[in-house]
Amino acid sequence: MIDYLQKGGLLMWPILVCSVLSVAVFAERLFYLHRATIHVGEFLQGLSNLIQRRNYAEALHESAGTPGPVARVIHAAIIRHQLPRSELREIVQEAGQLEVPKLERFLGVLATIAYLTPLLGLLGTVAGMMDAFGMIASKGGYATVTELSSGVYKSLLATAAGLVVAAPTFVAYSYLSSRVNTLLHEMERAGIEVVHMLTETEAMSGIIAFQPGQAGAPPQGERLER
Repeated sequence: MIDYLQKGGLLMWPILVCSVLSVAVFAERLFYLHRATIHVGEFLQGLSNLIQRRNYAEALHESAGTPGPVARVIHAAIIRHQLPRSELREIVQEAGQLEVPKLERFLGVLATIAYLTPLLGLLGTVAGMMDAFGMIASKGGYATVTELSSGVYKSLLATAAGLVVAAPTFVAYSYLSSRVNTLLHEMERAGIEVVHMLTETEAMSGIIAFQPGQAGAPPQGERLER
């Protein structure tokens, strides 16, 4: 590899740095998204049982102990469960917006590398071709086929290296973007469902059920007098 780097010219080193940076960013983002992914359906089902029993303390404990943006959005809603539906929606939306930059962190770096490395490779090829034809011009316009092919070969190494780095980087960027979009969809789904669960529970708790014989209810068989 060192031989290729030396033959390809100075621009091979920035391309190498871009490749190392691309691998590091992809590994870090993949690990982060893996930890942030949870089974949303099972998590919401467990919280639903706690919320229906109005056990908000345990629901907060469960959401706080679960990693990931989905759990944090749900936690922001449960901690203010007494608020009306409209305000809970705003809280969920704000919590989700705060999670977006964390999910999209460093994705712009991958996109930049995917677009930049082919340009660096092309620039290296152009510089190599200029050197090759400059050498031919210095010899009075005469050069053997071996000399010409050697110069062209060295100049094309930079373009090949740029494409080798750019193609996997673009694939990695597309894959991570799809994972982020999936998590964003799960956050929206979880936010809508937790708001529905909280408001439904509050509405049910406000209903007063009268039993026969309860104070204030007329006894059985008693007629109401006008």
